[in-house]
Amino acid sequence: MTRRLVGLIIVLAIAWGGLAAVMAAGLTPRLGLDLQGGTAVVLTAPEGTDPELIEVATEIMNRRIEDIGDVQEPDIQISGDRTVVVQLPGVEDEQRAIEAVGQTGLLSFRPVLSAVVGDIGPLAGTGTENIDDTTGLSINEDIHAEAWLLYENVGAPPQVMNVGPAALEGDDVADAVPVFDPNSAVWAVSLNLTGEGADEFAQLTAEAASFPIGDPRRQIAIVLDGAVVTSPAVNPSVSPETGISGGRAQITMGQGEEAQQEANDLAVVLRYGSLPVAFEISAVTKVSGTLGADSLQAGILAGAIGLALVTIIFLVFYRSLGLVAIVGLTVFGSILMALFGALGEWIGLTLTLAGVTGIIVSVGITADSYIVYFERIKENIRGGYEVDEAANEGFSPAFRTILTADTVSLISAVLLYTLAVGAVKGFALALGMATVLDILIARFFTKRAVGILAETRLGSGGRFSIAGAAK
Repeated sequence: MTRRLVGLIIVLAIAWGGLAAVMAAGLTPRLGLDLQGGTAVVLTAPEGTDPELIEVATEIMNRRIEDIGDVQEPDIQISGDRTVVVQLPGVEDEQRAIEAVGQTGLLSFRPVLSAVVGDIGPLAGTGTENIDDTTGLSINEDIHAEAWLLYENVGAPPQVMNVGPAALEGDDVADAVPVFDPNSAVWAVSLNLTGEGADEFAQLTAEAASFPIGDPRRQIAIVLDGAVVTSPAVNPSVSPETGISGGRAQITMGQGEEAQQEANDLAVVLRYGSLPVAFEISAVTKVSGTLGADSLQAGILAGAIGLALVTIIFLVFYRSLGLVAIVGLTVFGSILMALFGALGEWIGLTLTLAGVTGIIVSVGITADSYIVYFERIKENIRGGYEVDEAANEGFSPAFRTILTADTVSLISAVLLYTLAVGAVKGFALALGMATVLDILIARFFTKRAVGILAETRLGSGGRFSIAGAAK
């Protein structure tokens, strides 16, 4: 009895305490577009587009969406051979969403005119035209004019750079690949330029080479979507008369795994800085915050009604055992909500309307598990077992049945998640998580709770007892 009680208290502490801790930390579940409103954009690539280019395009879109700021968790999925579906929860500005994902963007190589350490430019608060008064950065970046742009270099303080008009654009880059020099153990990006780009690059690097080492004007800013991606300095060996000629250059990144990753990322930016695919916007769907809230309230109401009906049925048919089921459902719900809240923060898991549906369906699965066990107990009592013996002897065969049924549900959830797209994935994920929880709760909560109940007055005394339910 004592051992069971301690185990039960631990389970309850994990469930209810875990939910309380998650809520106290502000880790409420992240809501999808259909529950909080937002914008969905369907993009279609031209026929025959290389699938690799579409994958690269989705990576670039992800980077762009990060700059929007109020997107809780963007969902970008490739659907079919050439369609990309982008869901932006919290973004109701249709034009802003389209600009974030649909525009091709511009990659440019620009001379650095000056640089200041920090993330606020020297023109902040001056009222200068086209300069944000708070940040001191250019508002509408024009690659053909000077601009103040932010450069956030990993491992170094941020800088605000004053850059000149673009000398080269993304079209001037023929190829860029990460390379490793085994002699110096240094990672770099090997850059090949087009014929016209080679001449412009030679002139750009010659001008930069005329400035002393350490001068920010010796750097070349590589800019994408209004942000400085990297700003390498021209090597001391480069002549200010000729610059880097021949259409080939190498950007040194450094040593180690981080440098390797930086080289890979920069090569992708240089090859596909602008979207490598000219997507056509096939559809734009807006879901208002009011409609999203209504959907969430409807889902909660449906769940509450379902729980109320399940509670009544359990109390009528199983008497005191119904109390175990009711407490067990609170344990189930607490752990599931805590998981959605924590995983939303850690890996960006989003709760959608389909996910809410999966949770509601899973309540039925959990209720079935209790019914299987409770019916087995009633059969044992009718067969002459004492209440505590009926509970102990009934669990093993009941658990085998529960495990078999839940395994089928789990396989279905895995197949749905693997093969389906869009909202069906949210349903499958919620169903899969709930199914695993059902198995764990049956093993670690239900068995202990029923065993304790069987040894009290609610086990064998009166019409509301376990014995009373078996008559």
